[in-house]
Amino acid sequence: MVRPSILLALGALAVAVTACAPASDTTQAAPSGTAGTPAADACAKDNLALKTPGTLTIGTDKPAYEPWFKDDDPANGKGFESAVAHAVAKRLGFESGQVTWKTVKFDAAFAPGAKQFDFDVNQVSATPERAKVVDFSKGYYTVKQAVVALEGSPVASATDLAGLRDAKIGVQVGTTSLQAVKDVIRPSKEPNVYNEQIDAVNALKNKQVDAVVVDLPTAFYVTAAQVENSKIVGQFGSVSGTPEVFGAVFEKGSPLVSCVNKAIDELTASGELAKIESEWLGSAAGAPELK
Repeated sequence: MVRPSILLALGALAVAVTACAPASDTTQAAPSGTAGTPAADACAKDNLALKTPGTLTIGTDKPAYEPWFKDDDPANGKGFESAVAHAVAKRLGFESGQVTWKTVKFDAAFAPGAKQFDFDVNQVSATPERAKVVDFSKGYYTVKQAVVALEGSPVASATDLAGLRDAKIGVQVGTTSLQAVKDVIRPSKEPNVYNEQIDAVNALKNKQVDAVVVDLPTAFYVTAAQVENSKIVGQFGSVSGTPEVFGAVFEKGSPLVSCVNKAIDELTASGELAKIESEWLGSAAGAPELK
């Protein structure tokens, strides 16, 4: 996200973009900072270098929004990222009782320095800039950004990016959504930037902004559960054409990266990752493309 990211139990509106919408190559490599295939014994549970021996510690933000998590409870295995994290943990040899979740603010996850988690999942896009100070796993989800506006507003009828240039846009600080607003939409007015995504959503609800930009699954949650009479204007990709992917975040130099990559490869090859995506993010394909 881009993060920074909110969402739903849209029941089976399961949304991602995987990012759902676009059929995603969920195993795309993240920019730098990823390890190759490890020797099999290096990834045996007893050989893993963990923050707490015998326990896998996973970080994410609070509240933990749908469709990434359900009922603000990452430990229940429900929601796309919770399900992916639990599936990775299982591949590494951990039962659910051996996994601990730690609250980590979105931007703290990819800030420089030591981490209190083994890895973090929180709709963090793997970018070259971030990869200078943290490591990323292979991508487990391919992301697109989406524009949400109130029904009947001038922005709601936009059919292309040019139709958004004069809009006052709300977006969360530190996210790839903010970068996408600046690089792809390039609005004539400076965007309103908020510390939390919910603040941007409330600004839309209160008509303080014309639209908000979030990742596509979050956009479905915003329209379905957070802002009445709102709609997804459309979705768009990165300006470079290089797919944006969410990756698990690790402390720089973590030896665990290669083992998580191996688990993601196995989940992809078995079809389990695609099943998880379909269950929780499967309805995001309907948003029109903005070009």
